[in-house]
Amino acid sequence: MPEPLIAAHQLVKRFGDFTAVDGIDVEVQPGEAFGFLGPNGAGKSSTMRMIACVSAATSGSLRLFGLDPATHGREIRGRIGVVPQLDTLDIELSVQENLWIYGRYFDLSRAECRRRATELLEFAQLTERADSVVDTLSGGMKRRLSIARSLINEPQLLLLDEPTTGLDPQARHVLWDRLYRLKQQGVTLVLTTHYMDEAEQLCDRLVVMDQGRIVAEGSPRSLIDRYATREVLELRFSAGTNDSFADALHGVGSRLEVLPDRILVYADDGEAALTETHHRGLQPESALVRRSSLEDVFLLLTGRSLVD
Repeated sequence: MPEPLIAAHQLVKRFGDFTAVDGIDVEVQPGEAFGFLGPNGAGKSSTMRMIACVSAATSGSLRLFGLDPATHGREIRGRIGVVPQLDTLDIELSVQENLWIYGRYFDLSRAECRRRATELLEFAQLTERADSVVDTLSGGMKRRLSIARSLINEPQLLLLDEPTTGLDPQARHVLWDRLYRLKQQGVTLVLTTHYMDEAEQLCDRLVVMDQGRIVAEGSPRSLIDRYATREVLELRFSAGTNDSFADALHGVGSRLEVLPDRILVYADDGEAALTETHHRGLQPESALVRRSSLEDVFLLLTGRSLVD
């Protein structure tokens, strides 16, 4: 195995008496797409800020490219690109001016900034909007420009915090395609996301974090196989009656989850579970059999309670 591009061991981040990251171990290999999943307050952003060398670890070991951020922070930052959750573009400047100015932060010559900007505008499908003022762009265009800007220094590692939040499905898929192309070019991707389908599409491996700790790690497929059944049967009964039907469904699948609006029956064969439901004389208002997903795993491991 090659040396990990990111290696964290017993990494801790505290803010006063609050422990945001509680002794996690993470390794990311070169060329890998790696994800951090977790509810709000799980420690994802604190971990990403340490990896980005903008927040010092309280304790533990962290190495990027084999270097210590505490002593080689500037060198590391020169080799990474960062796409923050909220766009930080200069909205009064044009699209290409945003790239030119950002390139100068990395001491690139004006000629090199223009050359790279031309390539990145084509990559981000923004060539025709090069002279447009950023404030006139759509949300999807601004997000593509943020990614293009993060690539101006030709980084080996790209950090993306919630890259498609707020985008419509079409814009999300365009963005996924751009990120997949980067991965094919050998760029290592590390991302946080609340979209489970996004994690399944983009990540080779991921960790699920909860309360500052890692509660599961693996590929999306392996996590689904480990923590979920092959299929899920979703049953809807009259409002407020789910609890009364739960006992009658006992044993239909390997696990039952009663929610306010529906009952989830986890089973390897969803159609067989539905047939057994009818054999027991139960007539739900609607029934849906679907494949288990990463969202099922996520909610099992982190719970369904809202976290502010």
